[in-house]
Amino acid sequence: MTSLSIFVFAFAVLAILYVLAGYPLLLAFLANRFVGPTLQKDSQPRTVSFVIAARNGEKFLTSKLRSIFDLDYPRELMQIIVVSDGSTDRTVEIVKSFAAEGVELYCLPPSGKCAALNLGISRAKGEILILTDIRQTLERDSLRNIVACFGDPTVGAVSGELSIRRGVTSEEDDTGLYWRYEVFIRKQMSAIDSTFGTNGPFYALRRELAVVIPEDTLLDDVYLPLAAFFRGYRLVIEVSAKAVDYPTDLSSEFKRKVRTQAGLYQILWQYPQLFSSCNRMFFHFFSAKFARLLLPFFLILIAVSSFGLPSPYGALALSGQAAFYLCALADRWIPEGSLVKTLSSPVRTFVVLMVASFMACKIFYRPPRELWKETKVRLT
Repeated sequence: MTSLSIFVFAFAVLAILYVLAGYPLLLAFLANRFVGPTLQKDSQPRTVSFVIAARNGEKFLTSKLRSIFDLDYPRELMQIIVVSDGSTDRTVEIVKSFAAEGVELYCLPPSGKCAALNLGISRAKGEILILTDIRQTLERDSLRNIVACFGDPTVGAVSGELSIRRGVTSEEDDTGLYWRYEVFIRKQMSAIDSTFGTNGPFYALRRELAVVIPEDTLLDDVYLPLAAFFRGYRLVIEVSAKAVDYPTDLSSEFKRKVRTQAGLYQILWQYPQLFSSCNRMFFHFFSAKFARLLLPFFLILIAVSSFGLPSPYGALALSGQAAFYLCALADRWIPEGSLVKTLSSPVRTFVVLMVASFMACKIFYRPPRELWKETKVRLT
């Protein structure tokens, strides 16, 4: 029993270290030493169709549309489609006020984001689809820069760079730090060959590669691009195509993490070829996506196996874990700006995200639509 506990404990610790630190370091090394094909950009303007799915987006819609109108791109090549998914606020009224500027409005009863996207995509006429959420504003040169990537015939989809405004609390800063960590990994994969999805708030896709999204899908920004990936196309990131977002607190990030991790479970079912020889990036998928789903279970294995470790190592392991989780628990009452907060806040963020990842298992017994929660932000 003792030897088994030692093995399980060591395996789980090494697995966590590999997923969180070892793989990102290895990925950075590979991206530096074995750079993939150079992205062949061009400056040719292409017709584009913006598709925006909105539900009760009155707080953001005007600034979103204004940022699109302010883009450095020929207006005559832009089609702008807004699909209201059962909005009960002033969303429809606001979109109608932009009708003279060419904004197209379509309305659905509450049907979910994917149903709204499917409708918008079916009405799109541009060569390139621009799928973007209502909350983020686009920088002036972002569209021109993202479209330039389609000069490369191997590119099927392009992610814009999501820039998070500076938070005013440690909680907001730490969730922003987690996002930067995630983007770092995606950039390295993009340099090697391809990512496995796109940044949902702002991405572009060749319209000819668009497929119908199952309406209960939680990750449209993974489902759509993967269809292009398995047709041999690359999914890349363009760092000069920026969208700007508001920081989120840990409560909102928890709900988002539950949805995205549950969505990843869905994707494993929808694209079983991710585990086959059809996936030319299998090693990276396993390390960056699938293994991360297992992190909360590795933490549970560490806790359980600690009870079987020989003395005094079992007591030390349990004491260390207790201190770690108590630090996360106490963070809520530690004042901002204190030295202890610089340690407790990242610990709490990590623990909350691990709990969210574990809670994503609800996808196996709850309707997917119940996992959609509004992301609340503090407007700055």
